[in-house]
Amino acid sequence: MLFDVVTLFPGLFAGPLQESILGRARRGGTVGIRLHDLRRWGIGAQRQVDDTPYGGGGGMILRPEPFFDAVDWIRREYPVQAERVVLLSPQGGRLTHDSARRLAGFERLILLCGRYEGVDERVREGLADEELSIGDMVLTGGELPAMVAIDAVSRFIPGVLGRKEAAEEDSFARGQLDSPYYTRPPEFRGRAVPEVLLSGDHGAISRWREKKAREATRTKRPDLLEGDGQHRRC
Repeated sequence: MLFDVVTLFPGLFAGPLQESILGRARRGGTVGIRLHDLRRWGIGAQRQVDDTPYGGGGGMILRPEPFFDAVDWIRREYPVQAERVVLLSPQGGRLTHDSARRLAGFERLILLCGRYEGVDERVREGLADEELSIGDMVLTGGELPAMVAIDAVSRFIPGVLGRKEAAEEDSFARGQLDSPYYTRPPEFRGRAVPEVLLSGDHGAISRWREKKAREATRTKRPDLLEGDGQHRRC
């Protein structure tokens, strides 16, 4: 799968995208990530990408032309059959386990990272297929949400994780949190591993994990157990 990221600060992505699972997936060719500096398509000799908002107000707004030109260039240089243009925005729909899995079905995602006071509304209306948020907060830009989206979506791409089932065994995969896990030593500072996990009885272990997952969800995220599941988040 391919990710084309349009951003004013491509250097922010260097560390997170070169380490651990994502770094290995990139080196192995399972995931392709290209970073595009929005200023490349800036206007005039100064490569201007922002301007003051019509009607007044504080802050600067990112102009539409650089975003449209950047996406046009990406499509011309790297044509694909199935893509999705996603604007990272606090106004967007919540990134969830289900939406990450859905987005993994595209051949490419073009991720647009906003900055400053926001982007010209014509980017939302005429360029982005959807807006995506990682939570009800305002960040300095769309770069961190883009990294989160790349990480979450990549987990559903075959070959990224060690086992193809792993993404469907994590928290939120079944609409609830995951159960607790333990490893060696069997006792540490007065806290012992539950006996059932040492029993070798896989049926009992499965029932224990399901029970503990429900308990954890009820205590930490009771909203996940309510309604029809439309509230599920990550």
